[in-house]
Amino acid sequence: MAKAFKFLSEQEILALAISLEEEDGRTYADFAAALEKDYAATAQIFRTMQAEESVHRGRLIEMYRQRFGEHIPVIHRGDVKGFVPRKPVWLVKNLGLDYVRRQAETMEVETRRFYLSAAQRVTDASTRKLLGDLADAEIAHIHAAEALEAKHLTPGARQQEDQAQRRLFIMQIVQPGLAGLMDGSVSTLAPLFAAAFATQQSHDAFVVGLAASVGAGISMGFAEALSDDGALTGRGHPWIRGVVCGLMTTLGGIGHTLPYLFPSFQIATGIAVGVVLVELAVISWIRHKYMDSPLASASLQVAVGGALVFAAGVLIGKS
Repeated sequence: MAKAFKFLSEQEILALAISLEEEDGRTYADFAAALEKDYAATAQIFRTMQAEESVHRGRLIEMYRQRFGEHIPVIHRGDVKGFVPRKPVWLVKNLGLDYVRRQAETMEVETRRFYLSAAQRVTDASTRKLLGDLADAEIAHIHAAEALEAKHLTPGARQQEDQAQRRLFIMQIVQPGLAGLMDGSVSTLAPLFAAAFATQQSHDAFVVGLAASVGAGISMGFAEALSDDGALTGRGHPWIRGVVCGLMTTLGGIGHTLPYLFPSFQIATGIAVGVVLVELAVISWIRHKYMDSPLASASLQVAVGGALVFAAGVLIGKS
């Protein structure tokens, strides 16, 4: 059972403070290790912050020894009510810059609040002064992190980190989204236009197109989510990728299905063909912007694939 903070003795408060500094230091070390490959400059910032936490811990241990001796009971933050649970760093897949910076800021604010509350609880003047100094140090620590960021994140380093962040965005969002959009826009053409030309009825074509779009979205979503867990490839959380891929697949098919809500088969087909051309142009532009594919070749590849599927659907529908 967790113990309320107001019932902690001064010895327990100091032991908890030591534990908090140790935990924060390990967390900053984990951040640095996780970011070293893609964000070396930011990793250096967290190594410096880890060293600061070690200094704080040393001051607390010295105060504890002076007052209570050599034995320090192990009191974790989870043993005391009022602390917000933290997810261990090793359980967070694909740490990003925004996440670790927000987490670091939250840690500093929470630790400062603890020191301010602890300083009001203790009666020993030297201990109260130390806790007050450490509360002020947390504010200085935040400012120091900002200064370190300015120092280590030079324009060149920031550009490298921006490029790394862009690569992660492409792997985790753009690639599964593009795969879904291509599949939804192209693979649903055949059943949609086959039904349209076979029945000459807008309603029938709409039902077939809607079923094909939703079915393809579910299939692609599960296929993407189950392809890998992202732990080794860095492609992000599997279910996020699956949702992105599934939604984009459905969107790609729904786009040229909605025109068949028009009762006139000829008008609906004409609008659907126009929507298909827009979809293929969007796919070509995304491939050019994010996949570094030449616009001309990307457009040609997408157009040829779409035309073949469209032709197959029309031929099957008229047979």
